[in-house]
Amino acid sequence: MKAIYIEAFAGISGNMLLGALIDAGVPVDYLAAEMEKLHLGAYDLINERVNKCGIAANYFNVVLPEELQHDVMIGQHEHTHAEHAHAGHHHHHENGDAGHAHEDNHHGHTHVHEHGNCPHQHEHTHEQQIAVAVPQMYHHHEHRNLQAIAQIINASDLSVQIKERALLVLTALAQAEAKVHGKTIEEVHFHEVGAIDTIIDIAGCVLALEYLGIEKVFVSNIHTGSGFVKCAHGLMPVPAPATAELLQGLRHSHGSIAKELTTPTGAALMQVLATSCDDIPSGFSGTKIAYGAGTWELEIPNVLRVNIGEWEAGCGSGDLLVAECNIDDMSGEVYPYVQEKLLQAGALDCWLTPIIMKKGRPAQTLSVLLTPDNLDKLTELLLTETTSLGVRYYAVHRHINYRKFTTVTLPEGEVRIKYAQMGEKIVNIAPEFEDCKALALKGGRSLKTIMQAATAAAEAQLEQ
Repeated sequence: MKAIYIEAFAGISGNMLLGALIDAGVPVDYLAAEMEKLHLGAYDLINERVNKCGIAANYFNVVLPEELQHDVMIGQHEHTHAEHAHAGHHHHHENGDAGHAHEDNHHGHTHVHEHGNCPHQHEHTHEQQIAVAVPQMYHHHEHRNLQAIAQIINASDLSVQIKERALLVLTALAQAEAKVHGKTIEEVHFHEVGAIDTIIDIAGCVLALEYLGIEKVFVSNIHTGSGFVKCAHGLMPVPAPATAELLQGLRHSHGSIAKELTTPTGAALMQVLATSCDDIPSGFSGTKIAYGAGTWELEIPNVLRVNIGEWEAGCGSGDLLVAECNIDDMSGEVYPYVQEKLLQAGALDCWLTPIIMKKGRPAQTLSVLLTPDNLDKLTELLLTETTSLGVRYYAVHRHINYRKFTTVTLPEGEVRIKYAQMGEKIVNIAPEFEDCKALALKGGRSLKTIMQAATAAAEAQLEQ
């Protein structure tokens, strides 16, 4: 399957990840068009090539209109155009999507940079600025809670899958802030500027991963930086409390840089979308490397390195585990949520089987296919998110075919194709359902006709 391995040696933020995915091949024009579906009003998307200690990287940023771009003082803490989520706690994020050392002029687009100890100059080339101005479906407020942001996303014209994944990340962000501050999730509010910036970064990353056909995300040990940041209540340690909460379950360490390198948005994206690992995942074969730049000039390259390639998950024979629990007292609406959480936490697969328990009670067996090193994490998730009182597990063997991906073009648009290969022989061709569904909803041809046409086009492509 197509996968990425993220190396967060200089931390991670939302716009660093999005910059790297743009560098990997996602067109900025495509992202801009999709962002318009959120009806967030006017803003500029900045995309430019920069140089960080000799490494060419892609820098992405969101610039809002002048009336929303001013700094907001709360106590002794300065909020800049950045990601904010607060419930009595405020801090200045110093990398990537926050704490910008840039001063952007909308006409001349000039820059003021902080240069650190890096021996290389910070050079800008191939700059692209896209102005987006679409009617807003909501009024400006200084603060928004998660429910208000969810209404914005759900009212958008983005696909259901993109909405759901973006909301999972935003919910994780709000839950972390709520826990840190001892508030309910409804009491956590995002600053107006930070809310728009964060929505674009999160939705943009989810859209970019889908565009690239990424099915699996791995992340290395995440460097958070060290030291303290100034907050309304004084000094807070790095990583900031919400970031630290979001990094639970992910491998992370301070590293040697005394700055805040990982932001809450970056941590939330990894918590929801990625599987943590100590090294390059076994079975991963890279085909391309992309870089997303942070803002600070550091003594190390302030970049996020993303390796794009194929991951052969247990290709051939392999020893795995199946964890199961029988459930007869849980609402059917909860199962899809639990399955999504399991897959995001690293489950290789999960499925439901209807059963009849003792005394004729109808029930479901929830089964999870997993690697042995993920047993404790997924068992905890099963016991936390379901009504089951226990989990059983056993060893299994499996053999899977090698899979590869391509794209075919139909009159209505593009469709991603998955090939299953056994040795040198193609044994199955499957068009991506969501792509076919989107094209069918545009009108003209039925879903089954689109799927048949995509399969035929893929077969023709193989014969060439």
